[in-house]
Amino acid sequence: MPYLVDGNNLIGRERRGKASDDDRSALVHELSDRLRRTRARVLVFFDGTGSASSLGNLTIRFSGSGTADDEIVREAARSRNPRDVTVVTADRDLARRARDAGSQVAAPEEFWSRFGSARGGREPDSDPPRVDVEEWTRFFEDEKNRRR
Repeated sequence: MPYLVDGNNLIGRERRGKASDDDRSALVHELSDRLRRTRARVLVFFDGTGSASSLGNLTIRFSGSGTADDEIVREAARSRNPRDVTVVTADRDLARRARDAGSQVAAPEEFWSRFGSARGGREPDSDPPRVDVEEWTRFFEDEKNRRR
């Protein structure tokens, strides 16, 4: 099931302003980290111009002189089965247009919760698991634990 993400909308909800290049890069990086462990296919659309690119199952597109919303609706309508497409946005007008095109809609919070947290599944503020190096050393020093 492909996800069509309204990139500027997700950034706007966090930053409360116009998306900068740094904001866009941060969003793409966050998505890439979260999607790395999945088979989900995600297309992120941004308003304006920029270089389209792909990072595995993550594709970044720009609307050019049109709007990202129009590009998202066009992409959903082009799908063989629009019901299998999920548009990720908090924009009510875009959500209505996506539903009219036959797609599902997910709020950004729902989308983020589907893909867990970044950084290997740990919550951002949690400490990494501790490793007892001495215990590992003792384990591998024991002949019966070595493969030959």
